[in-house]
Amino acid sequence: MADLPAPFTTLAGPHRFDAVIENSEFLAFADRAETPEEALTQLAALRARYPDATHHCWAYRIAGAYRFNDDGEPGGTAGGPILRAIEGQGVDHVMVVVVRFYGGVKLGTGGLVRAYGGTAAECVRSAPKLEVRPRVTLRVAVPFASVSGLYHLLGTWDVTRGEETYTAGGVELHVQLLPEDVPAFTDALRDATRGAAETAFE
Repeated sequence: MADLPAPFTTLAGPHRFDAVIENSEFLAFADRAETPEEALTQLAALRARYPDATHHCWAYRIAGAYRFNDDGEPGGTAGGPILRAIEGQGVDHVMVVVVRFYGGVKLGTGGLVRAYGGTAAECVRSAPKLEVRPRVTLRVAVPFASVSGLYHLLGTWDVTRGEETYTAGGVELHVQLLPEDVPAFTDALRDATRGAAETAFE
């Protein structure tokens, strides 16, 4: 079996944390994002919701991909600290946007790093988490004579059934399983179909 997706911790849903630092308001928003496009959609929604904010600084980490942006703040004082806050909490597939309303007092570079990084870290730290256990997709093909055995097996395993198609010789079905279940499932499938089933990873 090829490389299996590893479990990861992410956010259970959107979360917000607000802080007032030297008269500036910092509104931190964290949410789960499955793709960079989804993360940027969240950013666009917050820009539309708070069009009069001074800055919308952000960062995301999604599997091996990450990006961050200071949105006009001095370089390295906002997006980078937000990304480090995400990484420091050990979460993945997460987008954080910190919306700032300037309050008239300059914070300096160190103050900005602490303000953006601190509000982002507290937002992510206080957000409800969940562990995601990615599933692998297996294409299963069985002859018509073995379909009942396949269906019985699917009813006894923790699988998610996907697309099902009929071929000249039988049925093809996509199923999603937890990675650790794959070897035992394929063994049980072979037994249930007397070796007639064919499986392949998608």
